[in-house]
Amino acid sequence: MSEHHLLELRGVQKSFGAVHALQGVDFHADSGSVMALVGDNGAGKTVLTKCVAGIYQIDAGEILWDGERKHISGPKDAAGLGIEVVYQDLALCDNLDVVQNMYLGRETRSSLRRLDEAKMEKEALGTLDDLSVTTIQSVRQQVAGLSGGQRQSIAVAKAVLWNSKLVILDEPTAALGVAQTRQVLDLTKRLAEQGLGVILISHNMNDVFEVADYITVLRLGQNVAEFKRTETTQREVVEAITAGTLSDVPGMQDEEEAVR
Repeated sequence: MSEHHLLELRGVQKSFGAVHALQGVDFHADSGSVMALVGDNGAGKTVLTKCVAGIYQIDAGEILWDGERKHISGPKDAAGLGIEVVYQDLALCDNLDVVQNMYLGRETRSSLRRLDEAKMEKEALGTLDDLSVTTIQSVRQQVAGLSGGQRQSIAVAKAVLWNSKLVILDEPTAALGVAQTRQVLDLTKRLAEQGLGVILISHNMNDVFEVADYITVLRLGQNVAEFKRTETTQREVVEAITAGTLSDVPGMQDEEEAVR
């Protein structure tokens, strides 16, 4: 591991009106490893990843990329660094084929401004092959006919195709059956094996313990624990999710003042 984290958040805060979604969160992700981000609904997982992806701007704190402080003011900034997010709803176009989806908005053109279909098809096949995605019969089939696991695989391969260095997977197995979940978990491991940093948001502890190297627990907008997966148990992580020690208990201050 290098002396710098690939991504590091220090003291990050984000509020929406009176709601403190993130309160002084420290977080990191490294090349070649999977960092799971876990916590109950409302813990701040999605807000944190949207700050990294440039959809929200942080109110305070700092974001470092490879040891350098960065200002991520929009998704283009994040993509420019090599950060790609695979959201739960996938945002794939059913009426387009696999290649068209993987190149959507970033099509390769030949010298005559025509789409360079052969080059795009070759690169799409190469990326799927690198990631050992073997269940897709043709890169020219429409996405509408693919299973949930295959769709996830395409969405992940699309992220990897764009020279990404960090891939954020938001609940990638939430709607999948056993065999399809297996495909996606294997794919998650392969991303890290290829040297990418991976952030996995998941509610499924079995998935987390199968693929994560490290686990960060968020609770009510604060990080309450970080575990090395080989040195913890599911029970310990679940306890941190449900009863993690908060440095600043919401509402506590008001009660103390009321007593005074």
